[in-house]
Amino acid sequence: QVQLVESGGGLVQAGGALRFSCAASARTFSGYSMNWFRQAPGKEREFVAAVSWSSGNTFYADSVKGRFTISRVNAENTVNLQMNSLKPEDEAVYYCAAGRIHGWEKAMDYWGKGTLVTVSS
Repeated sequence: QVQLVESGGGLVQAGGALRFSCAASARTFSGYSMNWFRQAPGKEREFVAAVSWSSGNTFYADSVKGRFTISRVNAENTVNLQMNSLKPEDEAVYYCAAGRIHGWEKAMDYWGKGTLVTVSS
């Protein structure tokens, strides 16, 4: 059974930084894209960032470009999301997900349970 476990959420002031990790168990993800999605209260879940497990190519939503950085550590089966210059609108539950097509929620095969980020203004 594949598990994705997120860690690193919490409370941060606007302008601050947080770093997430997503640890994947039980398999390698060659051919997969590792993604971060987020869902704010009352809103639909949206794509944040993705990294190709094989190539390392990265993809970002326009709203986070230049502020967030996604990376993977293949040897540790871990994907990280460094979030800088956080804004109140970044407040959401963040989910790690793995799928064959980056950025498309319906293409995700595996999901973590999510971790909450609260941004105080």
